[in-house]
Amino acid sequence: MKRGIQENEQEEGGGPSGGCQKTIKWSAELGGEKELEEEGASWECLPQEILLHIFQYLPLLDRAYASQVCRGWNQAFHMPELWRCFEFELNQPASSYLKATHPELIKQIIKKHSNHLQYVSFKVDSSRESAEAACDILSQLVNCSLKTLGLISTARPSFMEMPKSHFISALTVVFVNSKSLSSLKIDDTPVDDPSLKVLVANNSDTLKLLKMSSCPHVSPAGIMCVADQCHGLRELALNYHLLSDELLIALSSEKHVHLEHLRIDVVSENPGQQFHTIKKSSWDAMVRHSPKFNLVMYFYLYEEEFDPFFRDEIPVTHLYFGRSVSKDVLGRVGLTCPRLVELVVCANGLRPLDEELIRIAQRCTQLSAIGLGECEVSCSAFVEFVKMCGDRLKQLSIMEEVLVPDHRYELDDIHWEVSKHLGRVWFPDMMPTW
Repeated sequence: MKRGIQENEQEEGGGPSGGCQKTIKWSAELGGEKELEEEGASWECLPQEILLHIFQYLPLLDRAYASQVCRGWNQAFHMPELWRCFEFELNQPASSYLKATHPELIKQIIKKHSNHLQYVSFKVDSSRESAEAACDILSQLVNCSLKTLGLISTARPSFMEMPKSHFISALTVVFVNSKSLSSLKIDDTPVDDPSLKVLVANNSDTLKLLKMSSCPHVSPAGIMCVADQCHGLRELALNYHLLSDELLIALSSEKHVHLEHLRIDVVSENPGQQFHTIKKSSWDAMVRHSPKFNLVMYFYLYEEEFDPFFRDEIPVTHLYFGRSVSKDVLGRVGLTCPRLVELVVCANGLRPLDEELIRIAQRCTQLSAIGLGECEVSCSAFVEFVKMCGDRLKQLSIMEEVLVPDHRYELDDIHWEVSKHLGRVWFPDMMPTW
């Protein structure tokens, strides 16, 4: 017994002849097996909105090859919607194993699609040649109005190795021609104060996100210019040396839209480097003006350089220690960081952090995520910490090597005890054995 259904469908606008027919036959055999047979079905008949969706998932080179299949696919290849978001990958074959955007395709993009570009990023390897190639492309984007721009160094900061004037000239082209730039990520670049003034002069009403960590040519005055003029700024990332009481007061003024994220990288360039302090009153003004803002701080310091930090209360919400941090500093964290939501400690040493962890659980009542690497905590103290925090601990990443068995708990007991207090199944992280 067989049943057949035939459907004839006429679609307009596809393929070389402007139309196509598709016949579909549905048949079912005894025993429940079904087979779909297509007679005369043509890929060139796919609607352009479906082709556009497919093309967005293809690498650029495959997309270019696909555009040569038929007229309909070629038309889809040139649709403006396909070129609004694009990432240029610039790598030197001799020094990088990463794929690179073909130079000829770059020329075609600039020639035919530069006015469609809106969300653009450049990913470069460690070579100066790649950074210069990115700037050459930027300098040609005179007919587009970008909304987002990101400059990403995949290895060492290659933009810092090229002539500053070349970089500034290329960046200025984008700042002047893009009147609606909302997101700018230019970490590890030679951007300077005058170029920031150009940015503000042309995009002050639209700029919402600015990430510029490790930009040594920017002064506190330069970042103050951004804070004073960009009233819609929602997220700001910069190095600690650019942070000042004056900046926090400016960000706390009534004319500003409330900042949602402030990320600070505290990085030591040389052992023994001196760091300035920020007044508690400045932080308090920031919290009063933007009570829900997230303060994210990354510390990459040597032990003796922590002295100016965590002496007074600080409204940090996400705290990351990338190098070894002492028991004394972690003890101060528990006393001075009442808004803490996330804590990550990569290393501490061989002295147990029992008291410090309990203090953090007591004082940091919003803590919901913690990660411990090369540290030591007794099993009893860890269980007590989890018991005090309860199910508000949404992320608990603890290496098994961190936990030290004691008279109350062995490692085999930890899993059950912690799971009981968390209200879900939990296991410590395991160090992979290669």
